[in-house]
Amino acid sequence: MVLATGIGSMPQKKPPEAIDLIFKYTPSVPFWPQLPKRSIYEGMILQFSEGFSFLKSSSQGLIYDADNSQKGLEDFYSRIIDEDIDYFKITSDFAFGLYLFYERLKKLDLKNIHFIKLQITGPFTFLGSIKDEKGNFVLQDEVIMEAVAKGLTRKALWQIKFFTEFNKRIILFFDEPYLSCFGSAYTPINREQIIKTLMGVFKELKDLSIKRLNLKSEDLLIGIHCCGNTDWSIFTELPQLDIISFDAFNFGDKVSLYAKELKKFLERKGILCWGLVPTLEFDDRMDEDFLLERFNLLLDEFIKKGLDKELILESLFLSPSCGLGNVEEEKSSKILRILFNLSQKFPLN
Repeated sequence: MVLATGIGSMPQKKPPEAIDLIFKYTPSVPFWPQLPKRSIYEGMILQFSEGFSFLKSSSQGLIYDADNSQKGLEDFYSRIIDEDIDYFKITSDFAFGLYLFYERLKKLDLKNIHFIKLQITGPFTFLGSIKDEKGNFVLQDEVIMEAVAKGLTRKALWQIKFFTEFNKRIILFFDEPYLSCFGSAYTPINREQIIKTLMGVFKELKDLSIKRLNLKSEDLLIGIHCCGNTDWSIFTELPQLDIISFDAFNFGDKVSLYAKELKKFLERKGILCWGLVPTLEFDDRMDEDFLLERFNLLLDEFIKKGLDKELILESLFLSPSCGLGNVEEEKSSKILRILFNLSQKFPLN
């Protein structure tokens, strides 16, 4: 078998039902469920916005509070200077599933859990949805981007701190669907900006985890998830990145075009998380045998482009292609069941 996990969001309105499915079908790498249908506060932007004193809620959603930005940024950075990790906590109003997940872990025998998987919205996706009060996007504002990056880093650090009592290795994904727009004329960011920002976030998070939480470097794996197509070579240039998570069902052939860069990533012990079980496209014809055949076809493409089969298979996770928050509850259960069954069919001959 190979390790399987989820991306994060689940469609259940009753959190215990989501928790039950997670521990049933992703028992080796369970994850806390984001529950956007339970509360508007659990959308992927608003969920991680607590403590960002230079932002405010409005009828347009979360916006940059330009009128109070100086004081807001001063207050925000004072918390960073004071190393106040708990200021950046995610409360149960914004992530009820996180706390229920924690309580379930406390009741379980954890011997068969390989990793605890956490997640947070990445800085480009977070800031890419935020405008100022005049309706202008603020993604290109370097001051705001730096503040958002530092805030999200510490919200990730708070999550890691919260789960360290279980003495399990931790995986933390930064979810960056916005980067599937990279290269478009409508996306006001360049390759250098992405690499610089993400490299800074990942390095600071690992450094703080070692310094503040006394973790060993191998105790924390940092992943990035992008559910569309993008320039995948960007991620291979990030030395602190351990896992690249991609929608293999829809874009596996596109990812294989970066075989040269991915080979270097895998050779330095990087991991590919194959989103092999589709989410919105899923139907009952897509059983584990159908998806295994699809994987083998993709595997052949990667091999033809220069990647070693054994190198791929020894550095492999499985997941759904994206979060499940927008699918029906019954379908989410089927997707996770197929994911579990599919994971049992590995390793391949």
